Amino acid sequence: MFKCKTVWDKLAPLARASSTLCLQNARKSALRHGRRLEMVQKAQMSSGPAGGGGENTLYYVLVGATCLGGGVYVYRTVSGDKERYNERMIEIASRSKQGPQAAEAVAEVVAESKEAAVSKAAPAAEPVEPTAAPSDVPAHAPYLLIGGGTASFAAARSIRARDPGARVLIVTEESDLPYMRPPLSKELWFSDDPKAIETLRFKQWNGKERSIYFQPASFYVSPADLAKVENGGVAVLTGRKVVHMDVRGNKVKLSDGAEISYEKCLIATGGVPRNLQVIDRAGEEVMKRTTLFRKIEDFRSLEKISREVKSITIIGGGFLGSELACALGRRSTDLGFEVIQMFPEKGNMGKVLPEYLSNWTTEKVRKEGASVITDAVVKNVSYKNGKLEIKLKDGRLIKTDHIVAAVGLEPSVELAKSAGLEVDSDFGGYRVNSELQARSNIWVAGDAACFYDINLGRRRVEHHDHAVVSGRLAGENMTGASKPYWHQSMFWSDLGPDVGYEAIGIVDSSLPTVGVFAKATAKDTPKAATEQSGTGIRSESETEAVAGVLKAETTATPPPIQQKEDYGKGVIFYLRDQVVVGIVLWNVFNRMPIARKIIKDGEHHADLNEVAKLFNIHED
Repeated sequence: MFKCKTVWDKLAPLARASSTLCLQNARKSALRHGRRLEMVQKAQMSSGPAGGGGENTLYYVLVGATCLGGGVYVYRTVSGDKERYNERMIEIASRSKQGPQAAEAVAEVVAESKEAAVSKAAPAAEPVEPTAAPSDVPAHAPYLLIGGGTASFAAARSIRARDPGARVLIVTEESDLPYMRPPLSKELWFSDDPKAIETLRFKQWNGKERSIYFQPASFYVSPADLAKVENGGVAVLTGRKVVHMDVRGNKVKLSDGAEISYEKCLIATGGVPRNLQVIDRAGEEVMKRTTLFRKIEDFRSLEKISREVKSITIIGGGFLGSELACALGRRSTDLGFEVIQMFPEKGNMGKVLPEYLSNWTTEKVRKEGASVITDAVVKNVSYKNGKLEIKLKDGRLIKTDHIVAAVGLEPSVELAKSAGLEVDSDFGGYRVNSELQARSNIWVAGDAACFYDINLGRRRVEHHDHAVVSGRLAGENMTGASKPYWHQSMFWSDLGPDVGYEAIGIVDSSLPTVGVFAKATAKDTPKAATEQSGTGIRSESETEAVAGVLKAETTATPPPIQQKEDYGKGVIFYLRDQVVVGIVLWNVFNRMPIARKIIKDGEHHADLNEVAKLFNIHED
């Protein structure tokens, strides 16, 4: 009806203009013939004088054509609206959310509309049925956690602690339930149980057995039942990836096309392992024989490879590369394969440890059974005659059967564009405020979060403890806590059960360092530390501890240890502008709260030997 009026409003001026034009022409014609125009009707007669009838005929033709065109347009518009209305009603009836009664009611309306439709109208095209979402994907999750790692699980546990009836959905592209990653490069390699590869249960350094998974499957509810379960719960949607975020509509789109709406969302996507460009460009044969170590499937794959090949080369001298070199080095003695570790630095963990301690660590790795090649910059990699050939810039050539690239982590920020989130240009990751919030109703935790440290400036941390604490805080803030992130996270690395260290703050070998060492005892090992704390994941106990009154030891400080001596245990201070910004506890365990307080205080220390006494490293 409204469209008819619109058509008339558009066509009426044209009709009036045509009428006026014809009338003017008729008057001019009458004047030319020497007589006045008495009546408009007379000038319009076909039997009138020559010259006037043609214009009258044109007038009728224009008006008639206008009316006919308007009628056709109105008819087609009304018919089209009727068909579109029918299609819309069919679409609504097909939605899964509509109950059967509503669907029947809509079907009746559609049937009545079709009976009343004009019989000459062209039949509408068959409606396309929308793709139904998989039955296990809930349409809505009050708390949506993207990523299935440590940060997401810590957030879920925190949310449920503050909101016992909360319904939490974790979406992960991995096929496994949330699990801890550190044992993948540590304890699992030292297990004597052949079934550990499948069960992923392992013995900690203290002999106690535990699973790599945070909780068994019985802990979680089914995603399909999340909305119906009485007291809420945590559900995990595995094998799905979030590919798009609609932050205005508060919903996400999955890789299979399903959509999930949310009220609060956490991005804890972690990162993906980096690869060397020379390996990326080397071709398919090289890539098939290269492992980028990160997930459970990578551990299982590398464990199988270690039983089938004659040599494995690890590229990278950081935490992961050194841990795998020690683990595979011990295994190589029994299985009879060669382990090679290479990196561009002068020693293992050369970017973290001072040079003298890095050199000592390199010798430790060699004693574990690995051949270490320092100052190794890879120029190109190729596959020839059944072997991988790694050519270094200085001309050295290494032949091997398999490569493990352990050269760092790239934060996953694929959702930044669709979500309109800022990515830090210096450190990578999503920039968040002090409450780990990226924007309204969206938080970020774990490896992907670039946060502001009130003591050390903006940072991004890639360690287990940071994932635990940042995930826990993000979960609290998602439930309204509004707490700032002030925690100084720690990290640790074990070179087997006998040598390990814990670190906090900025530990960069380019900074000035001061080390204070003492002779180690039988209890100064990772194994002894786990026996005392009762857990192999040391951050689980230390993050709950608080440094109270610091009591220094009263024994005299021994003279500085020479470089050739064995660095049994000690404390290494990292300085910036004469202020301690980082601390490494070398075979010194369960003292992290003290280190955290020293960094938090940010004071100038005239004698760091006195500060080292706080850690009681000289006690028997």
